[in-house]
Amino acid sequence: MIPVITIDGPSGSGKGTIASLLAERLGWHFLDSGALYRVLGLAAVRQGVGLDRAASLAELARALAVEFVDDRVLLAGEDVSLVIRSEQAAAAASQVAALPTVREALLGWQRRFSRPPGLVADGRDMGTVVFPDAALKVFLTASAEERARRRYKQLKEKGLDVNFDNLLAEIEERDERDRSRAVAPLRAADGALEMDTTTLSIAEVLGRVEAAVCKALARAVV
Repeated sequence: MIPVITIDGPSGSGKGTIASLLAERLGWHFLDSGALYRVLGLAAVRQGVGLDRAASLAELARALAVEFVDDRVLLAGEDVSLVIRSEQAAAAASQVAALPTVREALLGWQRRFSRPPGLVADGRDMGTVVFPDAALKVFLTASAEERARRRYKQLKEKGLDVNFDNLLAEIEERDERDRSRAVAPLRAADGALEMDTTTLSIAEVLGRVEAAVCKALARAVV
């Protein structure tokens, strides 16, 4: 069995940062599942495929020419790492992620990331759907205002032009769409370690998650 740690939660909860740092500490592989949906949304827009065209999007997903090389995301050889981090790309990702056929088409893609010595998977349904037998499931959250502040700072540092009020509204709208979708809604998996990161530092969150990982892996060995 290849050990898997899942870290789920809404946008801006810190799940990506924690998952990436944890994977680095453990020397494991890292899956940013949200990047797959963002790349798919970008590819759909570029190819003129409507974001409500389930069958066409699923076909596009199965043939998606995406590669993850170090910290870069490549679409047909083009580095789209920065492009897919825009709020427009995030909104498109949330729309296509609500379609059952799209999620099914990307399921195999995501599970193929599970390779020795282990995997840390970041997303919204990693623990509930993609890796239901994960050794440890974590669910991070934070207030919408705090998550908007984090995203605002992050995007500004990347040189992107963003408006805080618009960002907050988009986050709240995305939260509602992700929680209410019929397939794989955003929620904590049964038995998950749930943590509100609103007032916690990255080091504090990482420390708590690492402690939980140690316990979970020790139980798996026994």
